[in-house]
Amino acid sequence: MAPVLLALPTDDRVRAHAFYRDLGFDAVGEPAEDGVPEPLQIVVNDGLWLMFIPRGGFGWVTGEHDVAAPGVSECLLGLVADTATEVDTVFARAEAAGAAVVERPTAPPWGGYSATFADPDGHLWQVATPPGQS
Repeated sequence: MAPVLLALPTDDRVRAHAFYRDLGFDAVGEPAEDGVPEPLQIVVNDGLWLMFIPRGGFGWVTGEHDVAAPGVSECLLGLVADTATEVDTVFARAEAAGAAVVERPTAPPWGGYSATFADPDGHLWQVATPPGQS
């Protein structure tokens, strides 16, 4: 089965490309004049790719549905980590790449170990071990 392609609006595709590259993900496609593949598609894993569409053109894809304003979260993207050390590593890499810290790595009362950050466009990510595992 082909991967799920999740489209997200971006205010700056060059910045988005640099952030996700620094986070350790690869982009696919031939670079455009700005050096960034067009369309900008990031491979998270074999089952998920992200496609970043300039916010002004996002409406061409969504039709009559409003595009969420910057800072409004409609979803929380998640990465499952095998260990707390992996959570710490991914979080540190995201912070070094320019992520905004939402919640530093912690062991929440419901179990597991997690951290939450926002990419430069404000899209939220949580990296976590499964509940009951740390």
